Formats: sequence, C-alpha cells, structure tokens
Amino acid sequence: MRRLVVASAVSTFAAVAAGCGSSTHTTPPATTAHASTTVPAAKPATTAPASAPGALQAEANSAAAGDIPDNQVFLVFRNGRAGYSIKYPEGWAQHGAANAVVFRDKNNIVRIVVGAGPAPATGAVERDLRRLTGVHVLAAPRSTIVSGTPALKVVYSTESAPNAVTGKRVTLVVDRYYLWRTGRRAVVDLGTPQGVDNVDAYRLMIESFRWR
Repeated sequence: MRRLVVASAVSTFAAVAAGCGSSTHTTPPATTAHASTTVPAAKPATTAPASAPGALQAEANSAAAGDIPDNQVFLVFRNGRAGYSIKYPEGWAQHGAANAVVFRDKNNIVRIVVGAGPAPATGAVERDLRRLTGVHVLAAPRSTIVSGTPALKVVYSTESAPNAVTGKRVTLVVDRYYLWRTGRRAVVDLGTPQGVDNVDAYRLMIESFRWR
C-alpha cells in the first residue's frame, strides 16, 4: 500500500511538471502576436505611400480667388503625426489629416503630402510629372534651397472642368516642391489661378516648412 501511494504521488508530480513545461513553451507566441499588432499600428502615423500625389485642380464653379493681401495674418500648422510644421493664411479652410492636408481659399490651394521615400532625383520627378493627367509643365525640375536645405521645384498648370453655366475653365498654376529628410519625403503643391499674384505669400509658406 505504501508503495502504491508513493507511485501515485510521483505520477501526479510528473503530470504537474509536464503541464508547467507546456505553458512555458506557449508563452513566446503570445508575446510575438502582441508586438506585431503594436508596430504596424504606429506606421500610418508617420508614413504614406511613396508615389507622388496627383495634380491640383481648380473648381470652375468656385468664387473667384484674389491675391493674398500684404497684411495677411499667418498661423502655424503643426502636424505631429506626419512630422512637420508650416505657416498658412488665417481663415483658409483646412481639409484632410495626417499624411495629406489641404488648405484652401476659393481656388487658392496649398496641399502637403508626406510619405516614405529617399531624396528624389530630377529623373524621378520628371517621371512623376509624366504620370499626371491634364498637366502642362511650365518649368522643368530644378534644384533649389528651402529653409536652408536642398529641394527640387517644378511648375505646372492644369485646367478645371468647364463652368456649368458659362463653360469657362480656370487655369491653375502650381509650384510643386519636393522636400525630404531621413527617409521621409514631402510634396508641397501651391496653386494659384492664372492672373493672381501670390508669389510673396507662397514664398513665406514654403520657407516656413520645418521637419519635426
């Protein structure tokens, strides 16, 4: 009888030990699953598709846009998710969030799109332009300096759809800038209806761009 009790105790101890070993073996997959759900969740906050955005388009039915006045007040827009800041005219409507933001006042339009990617070469920018539909290139890509850092600039124009009443189209002239830093790229489009002078205001805006 004593031998039976000892044997039973040994068997019970072995079963418990085996159970403990099994639970230790299954712990790592649970930790891995937790890590894999955390890392992808952070990626959309700072990256977007690397392909260049489409061309800006004016709205023919929108009210006419005028020059940005010399006494225009500018506010600072800080995009913590995409990692930049830029000045914009007070009172302009803001659309979008995170990696793609648009500021608009009638047909005065500024768009900032941030994505992952290396510093673009002139040839890559030219290929981007060829992929855009309805675009007339007014100035080929050239190197420039924005806020003390290298950038690329190109100028293009687009035409809106015809106005539903008058049939007239609005020609939008767009300065496009490619800016980059440590694996991130920003494409900034600053569009103005043909005949509107926003040179000084748009220069202030692009020179205010800062990576954060």
